Amino acid sequence: MIFGRSQRGKPPVEPVTLKILVAGGFGVGKTTLVGAVSEIRPLRTEELLTEAGRPVDDVSGVEGKHTTTVAMDFGRITLREDLVLYLFGTPGQERFWFMWDELSEGALGAVVLADTRRLEDCFAAVDYFERRSIPFVIGVNCFEGSARYPAETVRQALDVDEDVPLVMCDARDRESVKEVLIGVVQHAMAQAADRRSAVPT
Repeated sequence: MIFGRSQRGKPPVEPVTLKILVAGGFGVGKTTLVGAVSEIRPLRTEELLTEAGRPVDDVSGVEGKHTTTVAMDFGRITLREDLVLYLFGTPGQERFWFMWDELSEGALGAVVLADTRRLEDCFAAVDYFERRSIPFVIGVNCFEGSARYPAETVRQALDVDEDVPLVMCDARDRESVKEVLIGVVQHAMAQAADRRSAVPT
């Protein structure tokens, strides 16, 4: 066997690495999503919620949540031998939104996680990616015990364009999350192809 080559005699594949953001409101499941799918131990920057933060941390609807992401979550998943995604979970609370600009630098696209019990919490993320022309997919995290709505009903409530993919998912389930991430890559690639074809030659 030749050093640096596979057993079949082919040179090793140098994977393409892509950056994907995972955004959404406080307590929507961003940390859970990254942890469910990451093939490495996720980097988390969670801190305990304190009494001092109670006036600014709205925990209505997620009363069981005791920690919050203060910088980012980070994970990695290999979708194919030649394609690796780096996942960056953004902080959901408004007081940490200053991190978003730095985290979004160089991102191919994003997942905006939504909770039908608190849809208004993901408006800021939708607006952010729309203003910066960053392709995104809406992932509706289907929490146990929460009401289920048709995708079109959720789309209308969020007021997002028809060309923005919207999928139901379970942030705890690896295969469900993988489908969402594949959707982000496909959507971003399609938008890039559209932009290229629109440029006059």
